[in-house]
Amino acid sequence: MNEPRSAERLAADADPGLQGGADGSVNYGHVVEPGVIDSGHGDILYLEDISVSFDGFKALNKLTLNIALGELRCIIGPNGAGKTTMMDVITGKTRADSGSAFFGQTIDLLRMSEPEIAHAGIGRKFQKPTVFEKHSVFENLELAMKARKDPFGTLRARLDSAQLDAIAATGERIGLAQSLNREAGMLSHGQKQWLEIGMLLIQEPIVLLLDEPVAGMTDAETDRTADLFLELAGEHTLIVVEHDMDFVNRIARTVTVLHEGSVLAEGPMAQVQNDQRVIEVYLGR
Repeated sequence: MNEPRSAERLAADADPGLQGGADGSVNYGHVVEPGVIDSGHGDILYLEDISVSFDGFKALNKLTLNIALGELRCIIGPNGAGKTTMMDVITGKTRADSGSAFFGQTIDLLRMSEPEIAHAGIGRKFQKPTVFEKHSVFENLELAMKARKDPFGTLRARLDSAQLDAIAATGERIGLAQSLNREAGMLSHGQKQWLEIGMLLIQEPIVLLLDEPVAGMTDAETDRTADLFLELAGEHTLIVVEHDMDFVNRIARTVTVLHEGSVLAEGPMAQVQNDQRVIEVYLGR
């Protein structure tokens, strides 16, 4: 079994809501009905004037970012630009010093814990795959199923037909349909990355944060991952942090460039590539 963090993430199905209303109901900020995401204005994620400092260093400096529902957004920038801190704020790992962050129109992310945010529909994949290497691909997907309260109890529980179908469909989608009975530790690096993406997908997230997903992949695996992300866009909202510009160029519709904790430039890849400021601080010639 891999790192404890994986187990905690897979078990993040705790009942949401810490704030009680006068009628005994619970809510986050303005949310009246847990689980209902108001994206009526077209955007699913709003960051406004987010600032984060670590020992005097401003990791984020009044960062403002809007992500549309179903969008595939690529985030690029030099090391230290604030990309990881941005994802940490969105997922509740790091608390912002100031600013606001909303999921949909009403869910205040800054008032929620990491498990609550995961339950609400935001999933995150770290650069290094964190799968249960001693368990099969099938068992990894089973463990990740959102409906389960006790992740380790799933190995003893009988799955119903809908759950079996969900695992089979996810295995097919991530290119591991023929490897469901294979130990995760025997997979290639790229296949482990796909498995972890599948473990998020089976939890039915609305937003997926993906940190350098093709790092260490072969060219063929990178191409397959690009196809997968393009297929997922629209059905899910994808925020991809990546340094591989060929990969970004293939999948991106809108690219956001971070520098010193703020948005330096934003737009189509061709526009960003020709922005003199971006060339100077990141892309070079």
